Amino acid sequence: MSSTPCDIMVCDSLARTLLPRMRAEMVYRLVHNQGYSQSEVAKRLGVSRAAVSQYMSRKRGGSRDTLPNDLNAMVDLWAEAVIRDDISITLCDVCRCAMKCRMKYD
Repeated sequence: MSSTPCDIMVCDSLARTLLPRMRAEMVYRLVHNQGYSQSEVAKRLGVSRAAVSQYMSRKRGGSRDTLPNDLNAMVDLWAEAVIRDDISITLCDVCRCAMKCRMKYD
């Protein structure tokens, strides 16, 4: 990803508001689109099975609103990375993508 200057306040806000929504969407895609069990997803993410269940029911992460295309693509990359046990996607990548989307859609 490109190098965009970091703003800790923007990153903090995104981590609290957008990241749970993206994680919920990623969990949903792994279970429904990729066919992984909730237990397997929990193991791969290092969270409890109950947490995955809450993401699936949207008790965590909020509603299933449509994400902008760039964030949808990032969720897909994140899901693929989880499947491959790949650590190349970072929180900074997600934040930069979200900042780019925010600028595009503001």
